[in-house]
Amino acid sequence: MSKLLTISPSPHVHTSDTVNKIMYRVILALVPALAWSVFMFGMEAIRVTLLAVVGCMAFEYLIQRFLMKEEPKITDGSAALTGILLAFNVPASIPSWIIIVGALVSVGVGKLSFGGLGNNPFNPALVGRVFLLISFPVQMTSWPVGIHAQTDAITTATPLAILKEGVKNGQPVADLLGNLPTNIDLLYGNMSGSMGEISAALLLLGFAYMVWKKVITWHIPVFILGTIFVVQGGMHLINPDKFIEPVFHLLTGGAMLGAIYMATDMVTSPMTHKGQFIYALGIGIITVLIRNFGAYPEGISFAILIMNGFTPLINSSVKPKRFGGKN
Repeated sequence: MSKLLTISPSPHVHTSDTVNKIMYRVILALVPALAWSVFMFGMEAIRVTLLAVVGCMAFEYLIQRFLMKEEPKITDGSAALTGILLAFNVPASIPSWIIIVGALVSVGVGKLSFGGLGNNPFNPALVGRVFLLISFPVQMTSWPVGIHAQTDAITTATPLAILKEGVKNGQPVADLLGNLPTNIDLLYGNMSGSMGEISAALLLLGFAYMVWKKVITWHIPVFILGTIFVVQGGMHLINPDKFIEPVFHLLTGGAMLGAIYMATDMVTSPMTHKGQFIYALGIGIITVLIRNFGAYPEGISFAILIMNGFTPLINSSVKPKRFGGKN
């Protein structure tokens, strides 16, 4: 007896998009920010990116070929994209062997241990990033200053770390502003941090490209950034000596990178606009709470992973009415 072909109920959507097209369009959207990172950090940025990309692709090939006994799919762009995002989440000065460990965790644990692309509940690059942050906190928080930045320092704390430490020591925000980059500096990238933290304007350019190409919709990024703005803005109005104005939080840290390129992962984010709003609301609130009250100065990575875990529940709770159905 021949196998029956199971087809889901209509209506069906036909599109020319493929996994390859989507992945490579996201990679293309990251190219301007990557180019700026190379300008700021020189060969170190190239080293980190190449090691992360090659590491992710190599581990995916080896695991699929020899452990999963499947035909490797490293040409679909997903492993390369994971590598670029991992590189964007670490300091440009990080030792090479730590990047390789991060690539193994991102692909082996965050992706293939769940069955591969389409089955992973958490963003693979963030799994690798958080693992490295917890396992190697010193190396993951030694931020180099860009070679073109207007400072003589070799390494320094990120703006969020400077702010958090100052407030912790009882200094009012107004007294810390002289030690922090301006919003203009934050926008174009004259600051310390990871490759994905220093180019907010170019990350936004990539966002515009992806929306134009319909790789993503605007909903999740705008909802996340809007939530951060509203929650942080409310806290600033209540106590401006302790909580800085909200634009600073939008332009610094990994807010732009996380909201635009990582929270929008099709596999790990909700399917409906209502679900995306709930998901983004959670990410924005958790990010602000961790940044202001948590042990780490940055919180969006943890926030996205937490809400990735809630995505199945959100999807089941806000399912659209079936076509022709009553509920």
